[in-house]
Amino acid sequence: MRIRIIGGGLAGPEAALVAARMGAEVDLYEMRPVRTTPAHETGDFGELVCSNSLKSESENTAPWLLKQEMRRAGSPLLACADASAVPAGHALAVDRVEFSRLIGERVAAERRITVHREEVTQIGAGSGFEDGITIVASGPLTSNALSEEIARLTGSEHLAFYDSISPIVEADSIDRERVYLAARYDKGTADYINCPMTQGEYEAFHDALMAAESVEAKEWEKLEYFPPHASTADAWGPRYFEGCLPLEELARRGRETLRFGPMKPVGLIDPRTGKMPWAVVQLRVENLRADSYNLVGFQNHMKFGEQARILRMIPGLENAKFLRYGQIHRNTYINAPRVLTRLLNMREHPGIFFAGQIAGVEGYTESIATGMLAGLYAAIMAQGGVPEPVPRGTALGSLVRYVTEADAKHFQPANITFDLLEPLDERTRRRVRDKRERHRMQCERALAEMDGWLSPAIHREQGTGNRE
Repeated sequence: MRIRIIGGGLAGPEAALVAARMGAEVDLYEMRPVRTTPAHETGDFGELVCSNSLKSESENTAPWLLKQEMRRAGSPLLACADASAVPAGHALAVDRVEFSRLIGERVAAERRITVHREEVTQIGAGSGFEDGITIVASGPLTSNALSEEIARLTGSEHLAFYDSISPIVEADSIDRERVYLAARYDKGTADYINCPMTQGEYEAFHDALMAAESVEAKEWEKLEYFPPHASTADAWGPRYFEGCLPLEELARRGRETLRFGPMKPVGLIDPRTGKMPWAVVQLRVENLRADSYNLVGFQNHMKFGEQARILRMIPGLENAKFLRYGQIHRNTYINAPRVLTRLLNMREHPGIFFAGQIAGVEGYTESIATGMLAGLYAAIMAQGGVPEPVPRGTALGSLVRYVTEADAKHFQPANITFDLLEPLDERTRRRVRDKRERHRMQCERALAEMDGWLSPAIHREQGTGNRE
């Protein structure tokens, strides 16, 4: 039985490579470049349109734990990320061009994967694939036609929110005399460029953001709803994901909000003064050549001219050359708790799986993770087996549990956090007061459960892939 996978972003190629490695025949569909999206620039697999970071590699953090579990399961795309990593302190960041190239190479080299460059608009009855297995990994920018098909198939209205893209500046245009290299609290290597601000500079920057002219939402982006903090006059407007708010939206929430968010100076002592700045803008390297940097957490919805004017108020960026301006676009996802099982397949249509952001996760690593699981489950099912869900005690299992069992009435996409992980028993919590030690114990338990779940057959086929 062949497996059809829709989407060439992160979850789709991951699912395809995992399923093919398990012995399944795969048809991988991607509509780009035949039909593009408002945010993508290429037709490449795994193109990253927002940040280039796959989050923290600090030991015993939730993002680290998720990646460790994926490495032990032999995640193909995480191997590509490791191979294309760029300096980023305690985070795993990639050269996005090299990352896509490595994914493309792996897909092309897998004889069990057939790539189709065409748009898929039907996945249920009448699609010509009723007897097969389908993984929908079409991503947050799913086409209108496929979105309508998904809404029809799920039997409930699908949801939408807005996500953002950070600006990128040319490395040579940064004034190195006004900035300094440091990692927060000296964790990891000093790979971030830090632009320090005085109180006066910060307040002038905040005032400029408050007066900035924003881009008007396109018709295809508009969503009729009442966003937080909005009046009835704002019924047509953006529904932002709280974990990726535009810079100007943060500024509107209070004069000090940015100083407690993306411009937080805590742990970033300026070595030239020995003091902590009033606020800091951090720049993270974009590629292996280190010829470009992105402004961390500076996604925004301002007009390009406004961005150039206001962002050049940042010390060190007075003459910045922008390779990409910040943008905002609408993301689409299903109400997963209403329709999906713990195997990420539909309750009403067991042969149809969902993975990636369309399934209700947020973040690159989380998207790859659900693609890995969907590919594994689909391959086992295609070969007549019965998949065993990943254990609840793992980071993978905790993420899936949230996606499939959260309150459907208030469902929003989520990143992996310790809040999602299974807590320690009450006796242990009373005995162990230190939060870091609790997290270490949770991670140790999760990795043990992950090792127990991975069967000898999967270990032989995929390898442990563990990178300590």
